[in-house]
Amino acid sequence: MLANYHTHTYRCRHAEGEDREYVEAAIEGGLKVLGFSDHCPWVFPDRYASAIRMDEGQVEDYFTSLTALKKEYADDITIYIGFEAEYLPPLMEAQERLLEGYPLDYMIMGQHFVEPEPFGDYMGRPTDSEEVLKQYIDSIIAGMETGKYKYVAHPDLLAFEGDREIFRSHYSRLCRYLKEKSIPVEINLLGVRNFRHYPSDEFLAMAHNEGNSAIIGCDAHQPELLNYKAGVAICESLAEKYELPLVDYLESLGPEK
Repeated sequence: MLANYHTHTYRCRHAEGEDREYVEAAIEGGLKVLGFSDHCPWVFPDRYASAIRMDEGQVEDYFTSLTALKKEYADDITIYIGFEAEYLPPLMEAQERLLEGYPLDYMIMGQHFVEPEPFGDYMGRPTDSEEVLKQYIDSIIAGMETGKYKYVAHPDLLAFEGDREIFRSHYSRLCRYLKEKSIPVEINLLGVRNFRHYPSDEFLAMAHNEGNSAIIGCDAHQPELLNYKAGVAICESLAEKYELPLVDYLESLGPEK
C-alpha cells in the first residue's frame, strides 16, 4: 500500500492523536502519500453543532497545521489536505463559501446522511427499506456527478437487510456508474479492523461482476491504523479474492502533485 487518502484528525470528535502522529505513523508504515480527509463541517442554518465533525472555527487550524507538516515532511512523504463530506444540496453553497480561499487538494464522499443533521437518519444503521436504499444510491451518484469528490468512502455503508434482489439491483447500479467513471470502490480498513458490516463480500462480488477497480482506505481515526499491515493484507486479499485491481494513487493526486 503506497497511499491513503482517508485520514481523520481529533477535530472530528471521534478520532484520537495529534496530526504529527498520523504523519509519522504513515511514514513508518511505508506510505508515500498521506491524504488527510477529516469530516468537513457544515454551516447549519439553525447553528446546530454536530458531534461527529469539526466545527467551522477549526478549519483555519486544520489547514495551518497540515500545511506546516506538508512542508516539514516534504522529503519523506507527500501530504494532501482534503475533507470527507456528504453530498447535501441544501448546504453545499454555504460549505463552499466556508472553504473558499483555503488550499484544498481534494474531497471524498462519505454519505453518512442523505438529509442534514439532526433530522437525517444515519445510513450505517440496518434497514429493509428499498426507499432508503434507493435514496442512498441516488444521492451518491448525484454527488459524484458534480465532480467534487475523488471517490466514495465505504460505499457499502448502508446495511440493507431486505430482499437480496433489491439489494443487488441498486448496488449494481452504483458499481456500474463507478466503473463508467473510472472511480475505484473503497475497501475500508477500519471496517476490517472493527469487524463492521463493511467491507461487504456481497458488494465486492457485485463490483467484480461490473469490472470495478478498488482502493484501500484506512479511514484512520487513530495513527496506528496507518501502520496496520495485517489489516492491509486482509484488504489486499479481498481485492484478490474478487479480482479487483488495486489503485495505488488517485488520478491527479499521485506521489507528486
